[in-house]
Amino acid sequence: MLRVLTVLGGLAGAGTLSQFPEFSQQYLQRLGGQLDALTAVTTDFDASATASGLTRDAALAALSGSAFLDLRRTDMTRVFARHATVAADYALLSAAAPLERLALPHRFRDTETLNATWADFKPAVPITMAGLVAAGIGFGTGWLGLSMLFGLFLRPFRRRAA
Repeated sequence: MLRVLTVLGGLAGAGTLSQFPEFSQQYLQRLGGQLDALTAVTTDFDASATASGLTRDAALAALSGSAFLDLRRTDMTRVFARHATVAADYALLSAAAPLERLALPHRFRDTETLNATWADFKPAVPITMAGLVAAGIGFGTGWLGLSMLFGLFLRPFRRRAA
């Protein structure tokens, strides 16, 4: 019975992880769109600042004096920070092969993009090499994880050799 459960755990891991290469590709495409939009806003702000003879920081400092301008400064500061994060993540993820992205879950940190990708994602049969390799890794991880879990739970009930 335990063998059947561990094989089922392996199959569940294979089915789940086999979807990661395609999911990561869709996330990367959406992240690229976010980067394009953020770059447009950042470039426009910087151009306006330069045309006024200001640096970005000086232009941000000039956004004060009213509740609206203070809120706008906060918004733009957030846009610049998100742009930097998205640009760094996009550069790293786009340079990585689909299976290398398995080691980069911390770079899938743009929650807006992640949630939008997840909402539209439809699982499919993994027929790419990356999908099949990810399925194999998922199978091994699921099988090993359940084997270890059952081993820990059943250890107190095993008979000891005399």
